Amino acid sequence: MKPTLVTGATGFVGWHVARALLERGDSVRALARDPVKLRELPGIAATQGDLRDAASLEHAVEGCAVVFHVAADYRLWTREPEEMYKSNVEGTRAMLEAARRAGVERFVYTSTVGCIGMDTPDGIGDERSEAFLSAMQGPYKRSKFLAEQVALEFARKGFPVVIVNPTAPVGDHDFKPTPTGKIVVDFVRGAIPAYVDTGLNVVDVRDVARGHLAACERGILGERYILGSENMTLQKILETLAGIVKRKAPTLQIPYAVAYAAGVASTAWAEVTGKEPRAPLDAVRMSRKRMWVRHDKAKRQLGYSPGPAAEALRRAVVWFQENGYC
Repeated sequence: MKPTLVTGATGFVGWHVARALLERGDSVRALARDPVKLRELPGIAATQGDLRDAASLEHAVEGCAVVFHVAADYRLWTREPEEMYKSNVEGTRAMLEAARRAGVERFVYTSTVGCIGMDTPDGIGDERSEAFLSAMQGPYKRSKFLAEQVALEFARKGFPVVIVNPTAPVGDHDFKPTPTGKIVVDFVRGAIPAYVDTGLNVVDVRDVARGHLAACERGILGERYILGSENMTLQKILETLAGIVKRKAPTLQIPYAVAYAAGVASTAWAEVTGKEPRAPLDAVRMSRKRMWVRHDKAKRQLGYSPGPAAEALRRAVVWFQENGYC
């Protein structure tokens, strides 16, 4: 059996993709800058490398039949945005090129819901909704948009690429944690006294992992598939978390102008200190638009059937509590 390469297995979604493959009995190889961080993945084969090191990518993909390229620099604030472009855009190009030269039979690229257009009559996006680089807020979303264009470019030239666009995954083993996981951690800590009027599509990370495998098996080459579940306002997310931890949800809604001012001040201070801002300005800007989508295409073509978001939020709370985050 030829191995399957997973990038990003030290991160949240990549860890779950790797685990799903291992549980299925696949031979899995993981590309990691620090293989020591490959935790709780018995049987995985580690290879050290970096998306900015083309030689390490060629070594990692040698002999592999399938690549799941999940790795990304996922931060809503950075003092060095050029590094994010090197990893997310040029790193994706280098990974695709290495896979093409190695004769990989299938390449699944993990994009993001941020690359889906939301300017639709009902405010709910899908794979047909057009998005533009000019509408992308911050270096993370812009770099992921450009990286998705690179993947589509390889697909147009005949390379067997399928793209998945996860929404806001939650669940266990969110090591960093991700920005969505940080909402869970901050709420459990009692650090969210108010909220803004925004919304996310929340999905169980395990369903996202299963969606990756389904896209590999049944996805149409060159197509994109949204992997999401429930469209929820931030208020609803906090109310769900409140029910899990048995405490009251915040009732104070902050006007966007106030949140924006806080984002400006917080981000300016971060530029001075080098410490991540409590309220990154790019995150505040993103909150002005509800990131709501539908996953009908994945359901129809991949057999994708996600479970309820509440159960994933509950599992996230338990995991964060048991691992000392809260």
